[in-house]
Amino acid sequence: MNTAFGKRAVILSVFLSLFIFGPYGDSRVSAIDRTTYKGLKTFSEVLDMVDKNYVEPVETDKLLQGAINGMIRSLDPHSSFMTPDLYKELEVETQGQFGGVGIEIMLIKDILTVVSPIEDTPAFRAGLKPGDQILKIDGKSTKDITIMEAVKQLRGAKDTKVTITIMREGMAAPKDITLTRAIIQVKSVKHKKLEDNVSYIRIAAFQDRTADDLRKALRELDDKNKPMKGLILDLRNDPGGLLTQAIDEIGRAHV
Repeated sequence: MNTAFGKRAVILSVFLSLFIFGPYGDSRVSAIDRTTYKGLKTFSEVLDMVDKNYVEPVETDKLLQGAINGMIRSLDPHSSFMTPDLYKELEVETQGQFGGVGIEIMLIKDILTVVSPIEDTPAFRAGLKPGDQILKIDGKSTKDITIMEAVKQLRGAKDTKVTITIMREGMAAPKDITLTRAIIQVKSVKHKKLEDNVSYIRIAAFQDRTADDLRKALRELDDKNKPMKGLILDLRNDPGGLLTQAIDEIGRAHV
């Protein structure tokens, strides 16, 4: 048995064990289980055909990862499969400092789109705006790209360059913009006092220290606004981050 076929056999066997016997140890096979069995059989056959007949040699691991990426992406625009390398990139982001260009991005109708440029960053100074569509990164199309793949391509060491091709409403043709990466520091929580003893807090992202920074901001505003008559909590264009920090903030806010 060749190695590639052996991998497929093992993977298919594991999948079938999970679907047929399930996490509950129940040997009953429902109609949906039988449908899943047929789907997995088709998947294995297609994988074998590609491996044997594609015009160029293929790496089975990459094909399997591509299949997993496709499965997760079919759920919603915010779900993605992270390899260990991509997970490290996410950990870097939640620490609030990284090498990059300074934009928040997301997929809107499967198109990589700028949510917001971060103030005083290369992207901000280059004039990028919310709603800009990123069609290419360093000449490579972003069609079918995942958010984490885009993050990995846009981040990099300070003073290195990356060229993005954008399309903006009102533009006659796409435009290339070359950005020089810098150390991006994202301040998670910003706050200020408004009129009539109303306080304003902006949460830009959920990072390691967001909950602590929010409590600090509330204490400072409470000292300035006595009595505090209202509080505006601004979460617009917040790209997310650590769920534990979001839960901690909500829990503390209710105490």
